[in-house]
Amino acid sequence: MSAEATNSAMPGPVAGAVPPVVPRRKARARIDLRRLGRAALLGSASRDRLPDAISHVVDAHRAHHPDADLELLRRAYVLAESSHRGQMRKSGEPYITHPLAVTLILAELGAETTTLTSSLLHDTVEDTDVTLDQVGEEFGAEVRFLVDGVTKLEKVDYGAAAEPETFRKMLVATGNDVRVMSIKLADRLHNMRTLGVMRPEKQARIAKVTRDVLIPLAERLGVQALKTELEDLVFAILHPEEYEHTRELIVENASRGDDPLAEMADEMRGVLREADIQAEVLIRPRHFVSVHRVSRKRGRLRGADFGRLLVLVNEDADCYGVLGELHTCMTPVVSEFKDFIAVPKFNLYQSLHTAVAREDRQVVEVLIRTHQMHKVAEAGVVALGNPYAPPSEDQSASSDGERVDPTRPGWLSRLLDWQEAAPDPDTFWSTLREDLAQDREITVFRPDGGTLGLPEGATCVDAAYAQYGEDAHACMGARVNGRLATLSTVLRDGDTVQLLMGQDPASEPSREWLEHAHTPAARIAIQRWLAAHPSQGGSDGKETAVAFRGAADEAVAPPAAAESAGARVAGEGAVGRLRTGNVLVDRPGAAVRLAGCCTPVPPDEVTGFSVRGGVVTVHRVECAAVARMKGVGRAEVDVRWGDTAECRVTLVAESFVRPHLLADLTEAMALEGAEIVSATVEPPTQQRVRHTYTVQLPDAALLPGLMRAMRNVAGVYDVSRAQTQTPGG
Repeated sequence: MSAEATNSAMPGPVAGAVPPVVPRRKARARIDLRRLGRAALLGSASRDRLPDAISHVVDAHRAHHPDADLELLRRAYVLAESSHRGQMRKSGEPYITHPLAVTLILAELGAETTTLTSSLLHDTVEDTDVTLDQVGEEFGAEVRFLVDGVTKLEKVDYGAAAEPETFRKMLVATGNDVRVMSIKLADRLHNMRTLGVMRPEKQARIAKVTRDVLIPLAERLGVQALKTELEDLVFAILHPEEYEHTRELIVENASRGDDPLAEMADEMRGVLREADIQAEVLIRPRHFVSVHRVSRKRGRLRGADFGRLLVLVNEDADCYGVLGELHTCMTPVVSEFKDFIAVPKFNLYQSLHTAVAREDRQVVEVLIRTHQMHKVAEAGVVALGNPYAPPSEDQSASSDGERVDPTRPGWLSRLLDWQEAAPDPDTFWSTLREDLAQDREITVFRPDGGTLGLPEGATCVDAAYAQYGEDAHACMGARVNGRLATLSTVLRDGDTVQLLMGQDPASEPSREWLEHAHTPAARIAIQRWLAAHPSQGGSDGKETAVAFRGAADEAVAPPAAAESAGARVAGEGAVGRLRTGNVLVDRPGAAVRLAGCCTPVPPDEVTGFSVRGGVVTVHRVECAAVARMKGVGRAEVDVRWGDTAECRVTLVAESFVRPHLLADLTEAMALEGAEIVSATVEPPTQQRVRHTYTVQLPDAALLPGLMRAMRNVAGVYDVSRAQTQTPGG
C-alpha cells in the first residue's frame, strides 16, 4: 500500500502532540475518518445522488467552484471505494479514507474538479487491479496523466532505485502539469498526519525525505498551507525535544492575559477606518517551526513574536495605501520593509512586508496583500487551477487578458534539464536534494534583454551553463554590469551578465570550475566532460611563467620572486638593446633608446630626455614619465621619426586561462608579420593571465592590425601598449 498510516483520528504525528493553540484559518472540523470508513463500506443508498462519504469534499469544492460539475467526483468515488474495498490501512481504517482525506485537503485549497477526481483515484492503479487504460477510458486523458504521474514504480523492477526513480518520473510529469505535484504533496501531508504507528526508524526516514525534497517543492510551488504543516510534522519527528519546548512556549503565551497582537490589530483597524480604506486585519499565529526559528534568532520571546498581522484589501493600490497610513500613524521599522508585489518571489508569492514598533518596543510584523494574493500565497499553483483551461472572466479581468502559466517555472525547467544528464539514480537523488536546498532565486539579465533565473550564490560559471548548456565549455570569461569579471564571480539579483565565448569547438572546461559551480546543470556538465576526457581535464590555472626567445636571440627570463615580470619587461633596462635607426635626434653622436615604459612607434608624438651616459630616451608625450621628469626640471630633447617604417613595440595582452591559448596567440601574431623578440607570461591569478610581448614590425602601420588580431584570439579580452611607470628616465 502506498499510504502509511496509524490512528488517523490523532491530530499530530506522534502520540501526545499538541496542535497549534490558535488555528491558522477558520475551517470546518477535521474530517472524521472513522465515520467515513463506515460510510465507505456501506456505500450510498442511491446511484444517482452523491455518497455521504464525500459530502465534506463537495462542500469544500463548492465553496471555491460553485458551478462545478460533481458527476466526475461521484464516479471517481464509486470506482475508488469499490476497488479499495476490503483493503485496510495500518491503523485499521478502511483504505478509502486515505484518498478521501487527500482529496479534502486539495478541495480546501481550491483545486478544480479534475485534480480532485485524480486525487480520489491516485492509489487505484498502484494498489488495486484498476489499470491506467481503464482510468483513461472512464475519466479522460488528463485524469489518466495525473494518476500515472503520482503512481510509484515497483521495487520489484527497480530495487533500491525505486524511490529516486519514482521522484524523477514524478518531476518529469510535473514539468508537463504541476497538478501532479499538488496531489503528491497532499498525499504526503495526510500520511505525515497519520505516521505515528510506524516504527521510529521508518518515521525518521519518511520525515527526512519530506524535509529534503517535498517541503522545498511545496515552497517552490508556493503551497504555503501544505508547507508549514509539513514542516511542523517533520519537526515533531526529527526534533522532539525542541518541538516540545516550542509547544510549551506557545501554550505559555496563550495563557497570558494581554495580547499585543490583538491590541495592535485594533489600533490598525482604527487607522484604516479613518483613512477610509476597506481592509480586513487578521492575526496570523506563527506555526511551530517559525516560533522555533524566531526564538533562536531573538532569544527570549515576547507576545508580538508569536504571530504576525495580516491586512487584506481588494486592490493592489490599496496595499500601498495601507502601507502609507501605517508608516504615517505608527513607528515603522524601515529595515523590515520588503516589496514582493512589485517584485514577486519566484514561487508566485506577492505581499508587502513591513513592521511597526509599539511603545513598549515590541516589534509587530505586518503582511499586506489583496485577497487574491492571499489565496495564491496559501495555495500556490493549486489556486491557479487547470493550466490548460481558458481563463475565467475574473481571471481575465485581473490579469489584463494574460495568465501566468505555472506548468514550467524557471527552477523546474532547470531541474528537468539537469536530471536528464544525471548518470544514475544515486547522483540524481543526491543532486536533487542539493538543488532543492537552494531555496532562494535571483534573476540576472543578458545583454539582449533576456533573463536567467539562478539560485542565490550562483556564479558566472552557472550562468554560462544555464544559457549555453554544454557549449559553455567554450566560455572564456564574463562582463558583469559592464566590467570584466572572473567566472568565479558570485552574481547578485539584477546583475547584467555578458558571457565571453570562444570559437574553438574543442574548448575544454577547467577543473577549477567545479569549485565555482553551484547549479546541478553546471556541475553535471563539467563532471561528464572530465569523465569522458580523463587524460585532459582542462587548464587548472596553475601554469608557471613562460619565456621565449625571439629571432634576435634576446631572451627575457621568468621574473624572480621579488621582481614583477611586468616591471622587468616594461622597464627601460629590459629594452636597452632595441634598434632605433628610425629615430632622429638633434644631438650629433648621441645614442638613442626607445623607452620601455611607453614603447613609442611611428607616428606617435614623441619627446626625448638625456640620461646617464649621454643616452637620449624617447617617450610618447602622454607617458607618465614625461610629466615626472619635467617636474624635476629635466630638459627635453627634440626627437622625431625618420623615414624608416620599421619599429619595435611592447604589447600587454590580458586573457582568461584556457588550454592552447599561448599557441593560438603567437600564431596570430606571426600571421600579422610580427617577429617576437621576447615574451613573458605571468603566473595566472583568479583565472586571468597577463602576457607581455616585445615584437619587431617591418612597418609601424601594421601595429593596429596586430593588436586587433590579438584581441580576436579566443580568451583575450584586452591588448594595450605597455604603459608602466618606471623610476628615473
